[in-house]
Amino acid sequence: MEKLRPRFWETVPLAKMTAPEWEALCDGCGKCCLNKLEYEDTGEVEFTRIACRLLDGETCRCSHYEIRHQFVPECVRLSPKTLPKIAYWMPRTCAYRLLHEGKSLPDWHPLNTGDPESTHASGNSVRGWTIPEFEVPEEDWDQYTIDETP
Repeated sequence: MEKLRPRFWETVPLAKMTAPEWEALCDGCGKCCLNKLEYEDTGEVEFTRIACRLLDGETCRCSHYEIRHQFVPECVRLSPKTLPKIAYWMPRTCAYRLLHEGKSLPDWHPLNTGDPESTHASGNSVRGWTIPEFEVPEEDWDQYTIDETP
């Protein structure tokens, strides 16, 4: 794996990051893999406890990340180009969204702590409390909305 530049997220624009740096921004929270409800009339986005069928609820990682679009064609392709269009839909604690908005990474982010478990230890992941999407009919998802942590 390519070595990451020291504190690259503070000095390198998103569009200039290497592929490994871009991937390292992900804190492994799993929130982006929660199914969401978006209301057309208000543009409001509500997160649910219902997780994508590919989310591993313990690791909070996609079980088939590299080939996920074969199983979930509608899975978002996050890139510097697509981020401006979908940042509002990303979790408020998401590093991609935060950097796009000109904000800093939270203290608990693994890039700050050096510990990939820090996201979970700080309570900022979905570890252990999601429901697989195949267990709840889509018309009932509104019964599983959650308040996203700011």
